[in-house]
Amino acid sequence: MRKNWAMSDLRHLVAVLALPGTVAFDLGTAVQLFRAARDGADRRLYKTRVCTPDGRPILAGAGILIGPEDGADLSLLATADTIVVPGVDSGPPVTDGTLDPAVTLALRTAHARGARIVSICTASMVLAAAGLLDGRPATTHWGWVETFRRLYPQVTLDPDVLFVDNGSVLTSAGVAAGIDLCLHIIRTDHGSQVANRAARRCVVPSWREGGQAQYIERPVPVSPAGADTAATRGWALERLDTALTLPELAGHARMSVRTFTRRFREETGVSPNRWLLQRRLDLARQLLETTTLNVDQIARRCGLGTAARTAPGTPFHDRGRPAA
Repeated sequence: MRKNWAMSDLRHLVAVLALPGTVAFDLGTAVQLFRAARDGADRRLYKTRVCTPDGRPILAGAGILIGPEDGADLSLLATADTIVVPGVDSGPPVTDGTLDPAVTLALRTAHARGARIVSICTASMVLAAAGLLDGRPATTHWGWVETFRRLYPQVTLDPDVLFVDNGSVLTSAGVAAGIDLCLHIIRTDHGSQVANRAARRCVVPSWREGGQAQYIERPVPVSPAGADTAATRGWALERLDTALTLPELAGHARMSVRTFTRRFREETGVSPNRWLLQRRLDLARQLLETTTLNVDQIARRCGLGTAARTAPGTPFHDRGRPAA
């Protein structure tokens, strides 16, 4: 059973652990997004604090010096509800699989008492080195996949996704995927409205389609002006209550089904049908959280038929509530 991480006040403490070589962008992502999560009265829903292993400043990537707040050290992890480890761009554990024993003990102890442990980018190697990912699915930056698999063969690595949620241990892919994961956590804790407001405050997308495959270096075909699927995606979003077919989508884009499907996947990382289903589910979740419509009304409005006809895995299968 998933733990209820939502708290009604600032008692939910997010500790951001900065290690030597920390990627400053990753650290800033966690701090900024959790600080941006507010309730309807504009009150912060998380308290965030940065700590280092010994409470002293550490040298992050690109020569940036990061000082912990009030000399916070590993003892902060003993009381944190959520612990975020930003990516590390050099040195152990991304190079040799070793980790400071004090950091290992602090992370394992926090996890054992029920804290939620989160990694951004290569920090999944920190969690792996601490033994928190043994036998679990996880992800990391696509450029570090071979190194990860060599150092941590006991982890089930999925290099194609933006993040993996195991409930108490969560990992994300490279750099900006930390944004996706932090918003996912906020959405899980407090709902879509809070997550969307946090995304809007930080001027980032509340949800990105596809996975890492769309960001791996490869030749990108150059399409003639207007020969992409963006306009059709916008058109489809205005018609989620209708049964859109692949030929109809391709027809709107003035492409053959084959060409449309190929270009759609190149641009989003997923198939048109998968993208459309996810948008319907996103709308359903929003309506479930923000309206008094019953599940049959929501199902029809989202183009999902009726609650009785909805398949397992959709927001309506479990008594009309969003899937966990």
